[in-house]
Amino acid sequence: MTIQKEDSNLLRVGVAQIAPVWLDRARTLLKVETYVEQAAGQGCHLVVFGEALVPGYPFWLELTDGARFNSALQKSIFAEYSEQAVQLEAGHLDGLRAAAARRHIAIYLGTIERPADRGSQSLYCSLIFIDPDGQIAQPHRKLMPTYEERLVWSPGDGAGLRTHPLRPFHAGGLNCWENWMPLPRAALYAQSEDLHVAVWPGSARNTRDITRFIALESRSYVVSVSGLMRREDIGAGSEWRELVASASADILADGGSCIAGPDGEWVIQPAPPRETLLVATIDHKRVREERQNFDPSGHYSRPDVTRLLVNRKRQRVLALTD
Repeated sequence: MTIQKEDSNLLRVGVAQIAPVWLDRARTLLKVETYVEQAAGQGCHLVVFGEALVPGYPFWLELTDGARFNSALQKSIFAEYSEQAVQLEAGHLDGLRAAAARRHIAIYLGTIERPADRGSQSLYCSLIFIDPDGQIAQPHRKLMPTYEERLVWSPGDGAGLRTHPLRPFHAGGLNCWENWMPLPRAALYAQSEDLHVAVWPGSARNTRDITRFIALESRSYVVSVSGLMRREDIGAGSEWRELVASASADILADGGSCIAGPDGEWVIQPAPPRETLLVATIDHKRVREERQNFDPSGHYSRPDVTRLLVNRKRQRVLALTD
């Protein structure tokens, strides 16, 4: 019997378009782990999840007068949100790390992070990369929260603007409207990125255009992964959830997860608003082919004319010398 050797140019990617168990970190992580297992069972080397999935996107802000200063309601909701946020130092992702190592699969996961290195109470929209050995890379904290997100999320820094080797690819990722920012994109391109992961809370109106644009600009594969949020996902058990549900549309986040190839053509077209695991096999040879006539950080760049300076220091307010 002849054993066929696996093509080293190929990477199998799972795109998990799911809703959180909203503002419940533990139950959402269990749901994430089931999709990691499903993706591994379908031979995936990488599985990706949407922005702020654990424990969920702050949909209540626009539905509950979220900008009202010193509001007892907003303080109460924020306190609950903060309690359910992810703190890496507390081991909240240890189960997911173990699943990644056990199934030898890499993971991109959108989280709300409450990091100890910034006082343990402020929240950051962080994209976490877990490698196939279960190791967590430097989290990427969203550089600029968008619009009402600034009422609950803090601005991040450049420490997580990094790419990660994954079989023949170098993967990098950005959160939501960061993907519209040309300089962070350029910072990833210059670090050999050829697989770009764009995470979203769920919006086909965003993913439909920018996914193909980034693919054309970078001559890379682009995976846009969105969350999903429906009125029934808001849940019950508190007055404020009932208030949000009464003001909510049937669908708050409508998916739109998709993959574009380095020629800008669809590998997977934007998905409808339902929970699903999309799977595709991508071929690194296609990147090399498309870089023949355009490589934004290589032969088509002019570093003698324009260059980019990136500060990748993790920003902290305290430096201790004992």
